[in-house]
Amino acid sequence: MAEDIAGRGDPIKTLQLMWGRVEAPKRGPKARGSVGDLVQAAVRIADAEGIDAVSTRRVAEAVGISPMSFYTHIPDKSVLLDLMLDAVSGGDYPMPVFDPAQWRANVTMVASEFRKYYIAHPWVLQVSTHRPVLGPNTMKSYEVFLSALDGLGLDEIEMDMSVTMIANYVFGAARDVARSRMVKEQTGMSDDEWWYAIAPFLETLDYAPYPVASRIGPVVGELYGLGDPDRAFDFGLERILDGLAVMIEGKGG
Repeated sequence: MAEDIAGRGDPIKTLQLMWGRVEAPKRGPKARGSVGDLVQAAVRIADAEGIDAVSTRRVAEAVGISPMSFYTHIPDKSVLLDLMLDAVSGGDYPMPVFDPAQWRANVTMVASEFRKYYIAHPWVLQVSTHRPVLGPNTMKSYEVFLSALDGLGLDEIEMDMSVTMIANYVFGAARDVARSRMVKEQTGMSDDEWWYAIAPFLETLDYAPYPVASRIGPVVGELYGLGDPDRAFDFGLERILDGLAVMIEGKGG
């Protein structure tokens, strides 16, 4: 997957738009549409067709304004991308109240919701957020993730690093799901159909040089073919939580 880059546009203008700090013009006719209308239209296009399908012209037409009118609201596509990222982050729900005694369940819930977010908006996986999007919804996501680890005896750096570790894991797990769907769409062949197509050739090979792989592979293949993303996600997350538990217990949490 090729990557777009967050934070490429004018950072101050982007933040002003995200936080609603742009004043409406005091004179002249009221502009048609709004920043929110344009962002939501862009998100709908990206969700349905991918980020490459998003253009300022396409978004303007979806809202019913001219391409030039787009720029009276948003200066360019780079700023639009950051606004899109913040718009889909955070979720439409109140801030949860976490019981620290249930921290494993809390982190599991947050990580699972984060994964659902990526799967619902796979285009997000194609955007590099090395420079973070600092809008209200993104800040809410960070707040929720941190809150799931609050009150456990971890210091500020340990909490932030734990969030980063879990977020990176979820990102990788969700990317695998998105890639499997992309492969099926582009090849027109399911994973099972692909296995059936190559099975006759594989049966002619000598697996003596690969004793461990030849023992494990058939068992895994019989159980779930090319992979079971839900099982793999749950397994990996549990191991991460096991590691966090050691650190938390060492602090008396």
